[in-house]
Amino acid sequence: MTDWGSGRPVVLLAPGVMGSRAWEFQATWLAGRGLRCVAYDRRGCGRSDWPWEGYDYDTLADDLATVLEDRDLRDVSLVGCAVGAGEAVRYLARYGADRVSRLVLVSPTTPFIMRTADNPGGVDPAVLVEMAEAIASDRPRWAAELAGPFFAGAEAPCYTGAAGDWRGLPVSAELAGWMSGLTLDSSPRATVEICRTLFGTDQRAETADVPVPTLVVHGEDDLAAPVELCGARTAALIPDCTFVRYEGAAHGLFASHADRLNKDIVSFLSA
Repeated sequence: MTDWGSGRPVVLLAPGVMGSRAWEFQATWLAGRGLRCVAYDRRGCGRSDWPWEGYDYDTLADDLATVLEDRDLRDVSLVGCAVGAGEAVRYLARYGADRVSRLVLVSPTTPFIMRTADNPGGVDPAVLVEMAEAIASDRPRWAAELAGPFFAGAEAPCYTGAAGDWRGLPVSAELAGWMSGLTLDSSPRATVEICRTLFGTDQRAETADVPVPTLVVHGEDDLAAPVELCGARTAALIPDCTFVRYEGAAHGLFASHADRLNKDIVSFLSA
């Protein structure tokens, strides 16, 4: 658990199966500007316990509620990235906004990614099957191959399998390797089940009921959560929402566009 700084609390919910260390560029910067930054490793990830069950949004939201209640955090700004966005939206649906005053969604996977009869623009369910198979057969390679599209979208160079071969990305090869390592610092079970949750959970109704002012930030070249399917639709559903597109940016904005993202977060929280 990271709890740095003082002032209005900002609770950071990490992307995917990464632990709270993914917020390195945000937590330090925000805490140095008069905010209290709290970040924790969700279950199955990082330094948290790695249970077999509990990777649905209800349980993840309950874990978030426990953190807010145990630390008696109020007037909270929730900042959720990717699956962390779905986690934050589910928390508001289950617990309301008594403790939360603002919401920031970064590269959100809301409101619904999977293709269904009433969501024809969604992603083919076969993608999840292929992902689960890749995780089961060679999870380290799967994590390494994520780094390219995670930071560069469709323009990412192919990963060759050579150690540190992430040339041509908008981040250093060392940073790409760090991200890959954070992804592996989770249980295999959590990796598959969290992917299943973010891919298959329909949050359209609860996203439309978000009761607090919200900032949605999304890269226009995001492959993991396509901007029109996720960021644009999320912003259109939330009643009080500001939507910011990052041209030429992919999914990992917290690292590839850290300076701009930090300033956008502070500007929104200060408004």
